[in-house]
Amino acid sequence: MIKNLLKSKSEGHHMKKPKRHKIKRNQQKKKKHQKYSSSLSSVCWREIRRFFIKKMRGRKRKHSPRAILDGIFYILRTGCQWRMLPSDFPPWQTVYSSYRRWAENGLWKRLNDILRIRLRKATGKNKHPSIAIIDSQSAKTTEQGGPRGYDAGKKIKGRKRHILVDSLGLLLEVKVHPGDIQDRDGAKLLLEYINGKYPELVLIWADGGYRGALIDWIEKNLNLKLEIIKRNDNVKGFEVLPKRWVVERTLGWIGRNRRLSKDYERLCETEESWIQLAMISLMLNRFESIKKAA
Repeated sequence: MIKNLLKSKSEGHHMKKPKRHKIKRNQQKKKKHQKYSSSLSSVCWREIRRFFIKKMRGRKRKHSPRAILDGIFYILRTGCQWRMLPSDFPPWQTVYSSYRRWAENGLWKRLNDILRIRLRKATGKNKHPSIAIIDSQSAKTTEQGGPRGYDAGKKIKGRKRHILVDSLGLLLEVKVHPGDIQDRDGAKLLLEYINGKYPELVLIWADGGYRGALIDWIEKNLNLKLEIIKRNDNVKGFEVLPKRWVVERTLGWIGRNRRLSKDYERLCETEESWIQLAMISLMLNRFESIKKAA
């Protein structure tokens, strides 16, 4: 009798686990591969894969660069906090550290320039633009801190996003600075980066806020012409200005991303990186549409 009891206990100790546990593990694995509307498609990933896949010595990478990028674009699109990143992405610390490292290396800026050139060629344009449009947008800041100022014209305490775009509305340069800097002075901070960078550029369009001494400064220092597109004083309310609506549309594209609904960043450079990422996301979607139409 005692031998039978000991035998049954030993058999029970070595019993296999129920199959239902394996089913739950499989369900969890499937959940990790959940896709969001902000996630990169296969077409988009192939466009930028070579910038993130490099031969590395040492242990195997735990999280794929594509999954990390999906997490970054999720933050950009939804505007959620880093610590609230869903669990089916890599850990938020991994996603955040990768974002910071790539931003400090200038990868977002290089990627924006490369994709813009490729997209211009795909649409039949020259490699470099001959015409550009400049404008700024005031954005409120939060309690995060960092440089800020009061924009008396827009009555907003925060920062200004100064952008320069080509005739397609694609981003050439971006500069974020405190809101108390006037457009004419902020334009100098932005345009000093383009000296010699775009050899075919000859003309820049702007609104009335850029008139004055800035016209002579651009002609003297950059050898470019600044043309002011004036608003018709007889028209009341909103008016679509010829040529200048292109940059207004780009600001609208940027505003689709909730991370950019306000300026949540402590550093101006971080906000510039998010604007570059917003345009990278837009251009990747353009490439996907072109590939589908072909």
